Amino acid sequence: MQFLKILIWVLVIVTLFLFSWANWRVVTIDLWGGLQADVNLPFLVLGSLLLGFLPTYIVQRARIWSLRRRYETGTNAVVANAPIVRTPPVPEGEPRANQ
Repeated sequence: MQFLKILIWVLVIVTLFLFSWANWRVVTIDLWGGLQADVNLPFLVLGSLLLGFLPTYIVQRARIWSLRRRYETGTNAVVANAPIVRTPPVPEGEPRANQ
């Protein structure tokens, strides 16, 4: 399984490298107020990817955190209300029933 994980990451990195190599061009972006920025295309694509990915990732992590807290609270409540089951002591000379 570890081999497949490494193989997939190597393929992703090689693909990104080849994309960057083939598209290493300067792109002019028109900003507000007549400003212009010259950015390499791979950096523009990476920035756009992060701009779309990070908010979704943050919301997803917050949701997991909230659900984990609710789960732990419920589990602690169940454990706190669980009856304590104690088995009576077995005298020394008698065999135990479950043996």
